[in-house]
Amino acid sequence: MSDAPRDPDCLFCSIVAGDVPATVVASSERSLAFRDIEPKAPVHVLIVPRRHLPTVAELAQESPEELADLVLTARAVADAEGLDQGYRLVFNTGPDAGQAVFHAHLHVLGGAALGWR
Repeated sequence: MSDAPRDPDCLFCSIVAGDVPATVVASSERSLAFRDIEPKAPVHVLIVPRRHLPTVAELAQESPEELADLVLTARAVADAEGLDQGYRLVFNTGPDAGQAVFHAHLHVLGGAALGWR
């Protein structure tokens, strides 16, 4: 999906385009997975759709197939990272939920027992 819509001011669009470096751990035609630069767990990977949509709700409405690809990519990341004891998938939607980059993205967290905070 190299012709995917981009936002020139979006950090994640710049990562997808290769203009900003990231440690990529997996990719598909529709998604890109890379390590979070401020990890909240021993394994913390972000998975973004290659095209720009601000929230997961908009992604789900616009393209359920792309949303499904994020989750399938998350499973591949979890397998590759050895998260056989479990992992957490998190979508933050909106500023009150902690969304800091307004490009839909899925957090994969694991590598330790994760409590609720």
